[in-house]
Amino acid sequence: MIRRLLSDDLPRSCLLSLLLLLIVLGLAFAPFIFPGAKALNVAAKILIFIVLVASYDLLLGYTGIVSFAHTMFFGLGAYGVAIASTRMGPGWQSLGVGVLSALLLSLILSLLIGLFSLRVRAIFYAMITLAVAAAFQTLASQLSELTGGEDGLSFKLPDMLTPAFRFSESPLFGVTPDGRLLTYYLLFACTVVLFLMMLRIVNSPFGRVLQAIRENDFRAEAIGYRTVVFRTLSNVLAALFATLAGALLAIWLRYNGADTSLSFEIMIDILLIVVIGGMGTLYGAVCGATLFILAQSYLQDLMGMAARATSSVPLLSALLSPDRWLLWLGILFILSVYFFPSGIVGRLRGTGSH
Repeated sequence: MIRRLLSDDLPRSCLLSLLLLLIVLGLAFAPFIFPGAKALNVAAKILIFIVLVASYDLLLGYTGIVSFAHTMFFGLGAYGVAIASTRMGPGWQSLGVGVLSALLLSLILSLLIGLFSLRVRAIFYAMITLAVAAAFQTLASQLSELTGGEDGLSFKLPDMLTPAFRFSESPLFGVTPDGRLLTYYLLFACTVVLFLMMLRIVNSPFGRVLQAIRENDFRAEAIGYRTVVFRTLSNVLAALFATLAGALLAIWLRYNGADTSLSFEIMIDILLIVVIGGMGTLYGAVCGATLFILAQSYLQDLMGMAARATSSVPLLSALLSPDRWLLWLGILFILSVYFFPSGIVGRLRGTGSH
């Protein structure tokens, strides 16, 4: 049953299986194990980034395409939900219209980018996608009547998804069963379904062709596969999954702005997570997103504790200051690349039992 659910793509390592199990259980029971708004926000962000990073791995890890326009599709999904909910009012119909409109626009844009750009060399394609993403971010900031400009859009969700909605007044294992809890489990269910769909895609004959193109596109072309078609389809699929991740972000935050979903910093985070987790394996998205977001969210707090504990040693205390958390995050990234050159999943699969 599990083998079929995972499309015969098992972790193939006891350590990796244990790590993935801990992550899944941690995310499944996060509202009950880690109380507090911050912990729930971190868990929700991990879920969203699992989908976003896995969708990017379809491009980079499985097809060998470097694109900088991924956040554009992420932003399209978020703006689709935000604009529809602002214009049509709170309701399930607004969410449906927003998500479908964003998917349609992403489909058209990814097709155009794929057909016009994938015939050029890799570096030129990367530059084209970077230019398109930058233009889209500028456009989103300037179309203030539609997108809210720099201020973004705040909107309301259906009553059932709001914190004010209570399913019961009595707490369930110490947690109030309200709309916020339902929203979190909606995110969790969507993440699981979307991840399993991507796992099915990469382990299908289509996915095998993508990997053949990544390894040697000339050979793949020589044996009869139209590589441009497969590259374009990969581009479209990655864009659609990224759009759905953006929609999940907007639903969770009940807000979207250019900096929230279109920032180039998000693109850098995606690249870092893919490298940390391991390219060419969707399990890398799960491990990488979890570790990176946890470090990003709690490293400052841990450094604050360390700085207070070492206050008697001025130089060490200054180095451990929470203001220098980005420096230490960079050091952790360098160490992870040095000790795990093929990513966490690649290393664990290499040392695990097959």
